[in-house]
Amino acid sequence: MSIIIKFFIAPDDTSAASSVDSGPDGGFGSLTCGNFDASEAVIESESLLTGHSFEGLVASDEPHSVADLGEEGGPLLFVVSDALQGALTSASTDRLAEVGELWIHERAAEGETFDPKMVGELLRDLADLARTADGRGHGLYCWMA
Repeated sequence: MSIIIKFFIAPDDTSAASSVDSGPDGGFGSLTCGNFDASEAVIESESLLTGHSFEGLVASDEPHSVADLGEEGGPLLFVVSDALQGALTSASTDRLAEVGELWIHERAAEGETFDPKMVGELLRDLADLARTADGRGHGLYCWMA
């Protein structure tokens, strides 16, 4: 489980990878959260928002790793898929709330508990960040340490 999670925007993988050691700085628009498996949450969110199967997303190697220092005890950096970024960009507040509820129920089946208010805020903030990235022609990335 990740302790620190930062979603951020960057113009490309190379720019994003420059932040792998210390995390994204103030030069990138970002959103900080923590204490859940962000890579799994991203796959689950994409599945819920787009209708793609969880297994299919895993088989297609989503989310795509940009930098992984995990074997050395370092952070992981991945790019959110274009499909998920697009789905977040176009999702209404009601759709985000629906996805949040579905995700909470999926996590509860695995014995995890999440505050619905926190999940709702996280999804809205993540959608706002995706819209900012989309407006700039940038990608949405996640750094975990």
